Amino acid sequence: MVPLNYYIILSAILFTIGALGVLIRRNPLIIFMSIELMLNAANLALIAFSSAFNELDGQIFVFFVIAVAAAEVAVGLALIVQIFKSRHNINVDEINQLKG
Repeated sequence: MVPLNYYIILSAILFTIGALGVLIRRNPLIIFMSIELMLNAANLALIAFSSAFNELDGQIFVFFVIAVAAAEVAVGLALIVQIFKSRHNINVDEINQLKG
């Protein structure tokens, strides 16, 4: 059986990689993938704690996180497609020019 510490360390590493991807990259698709990686790292920690303490609460909460992540991806990708159609560019640095 794998100790709980290994799962938490892996979750922290994945969350850090996702946070760096959000902060460093400028492509919105990469940013969305990094956010998904961060959510999955949180899901891994929830499931690890849930299985360590023999409770189902963490696993139930993971289903809600997955549902919210799916909705976030659907809305985010729709916004990216519409921005690309109107501006022919999806550079994150130029998003503030969409006012008005």
